[in-house]
Amino acid sequence: MADIVYGVDNCGIQKKVLYAGKGPLPSYADGTKVKFHYLTRECHGEKQVVDDSKKDNKPLDLIIGKKFKLEVWEKCIKSMRRSEVASFTVDPILLGAYPIVAKSLREIRAGTATAPTHTCCGLALQDSGLGFADLDAFMKKPTELEFIFEMLEVEEPGEYKKEAWAMDETEKLMAIPRLKEEGNMLYVQKQYDAAADKYAEALGMLENLLLKEKPHDDAWNELDAKKIPFLLNYSQCKLYSKDYYAVIEHTSEVLKKEPDNVKALFRRGKAHVGAWNPGEAKEDFKRVKQLDPSMAKACVKEIQNIESLQQQKDNEDRSLLEGKMFK
Repeated sequence: MADIVYGVDNCGIQKKVLYAGKGPLPSYADGTKVKFHYLTRECHGEKQVVDDSKKDNKPLDLIIGKKFKLEVWEKCIKSMRRSEVASFTVDPILLGAYPIVAKSLREIRAGTATAPTHTCCGLALQDSGLGFADLDAFMKKPTELEFIFEMLEVEEPGEYKKEAWAMDETEKLMAIPRLKEEGNMLYVQKQYDAAADKYAEALGMLENLLLKEKPHDDAWNELDAKKIPFLLNYSQCKLYSKDYYAVIEHTSEVLKKEPDNVKALFRRGKAHVGAWNPGEAKEDFKRVKQLDPSMAKACVKEIQNIESLQQQKDNEDRSLLEGKMFK
C-alpha cells in the first residue's frame, strides 16, 4: 500500500500510507486517547534515523485536543485509521517546536525527564543548546523531516480511565472522593500498598488544583483542608508497611495545619518508635493523652513499651561495652 500519496489539508504535509489500517476513520473528538510508535528520519542524503520509539519499546500516548506542542503530529495522527502505518513528510516551516519536543521525548524514553525550571526563547536555546548535537543543528538550519507513525490504539472519550494529567479541574474534583472510596475498600481488604497508592493519587490531584489558586484564599483553604484525611489514611497504610519515615513526614504535615490532631500525633508516635526516636515518640503520646482522655490507657501502654525497649537497649549496650573492656 506504499503507493498511496496525498496531502493533508494541503498545508506542507505529504502523506504516504504504508499499511491501510482497519475500519473507518475515527472522529478524533477532543479527549480521544491515541497510542502510537514513531520514527523520525531525515529526508536528504542517507535518510538517517533521528528517533525511533520502537528501540526502547516506548510508544507515545497523546490526548487529542490537549494542545500537544508539536501540532503537526496531531494533525497527521487525525488522518490515520486504527492499525494504520503511514509516512508523513513535513515542511520545516511546521517544525519550529520539533527540537524541544524531540528532546523531551528522548528524556522520557531514557527515564531522565525532569520538570522544567525555566522557560527559554528560541534564540536563547540556540545559544545554550539542547544537549543533543543533531537537534541543535536542526534549530540553526531546519530541514524537511519524515515521520513514520504506527497507530496502536485509539480510545474514544469515556472508553478509558483518564490519568490525572489529562483531566480538567472538574474531573479531578469528581475523581478525588472516588479515589478515597477505592482506597478505603483496599484498606479493609488489608491491601495497604494499593490503598496508599489511591490516597497518594488523590493528594497529587489536590496539589495540582492548589497550584491554580491563590494561597490562603477561601478556595485554596478549602482544597488544602481536603488533604488532611488523605494524609492520615496514607500514613496509616505506611505504618502497616513499616515505612516509618513516610509516616513521620505526612503526619507532621497534618500537624502543621492542625497541631492538636490526635490521629496524626498517635500515628507519628508509633512511627517514631519504629524509627527509634524514643524521646519524640513519648512526647507525641503524652500530648495525645492530654488531648483525648479516652486514649490515655493506650498511650500509657505505648510509653511503658518505649521505656522497656529503652532499658533492653541500654542493657545490650552495657553488655557490649563490658565485653570490649575485658577482652
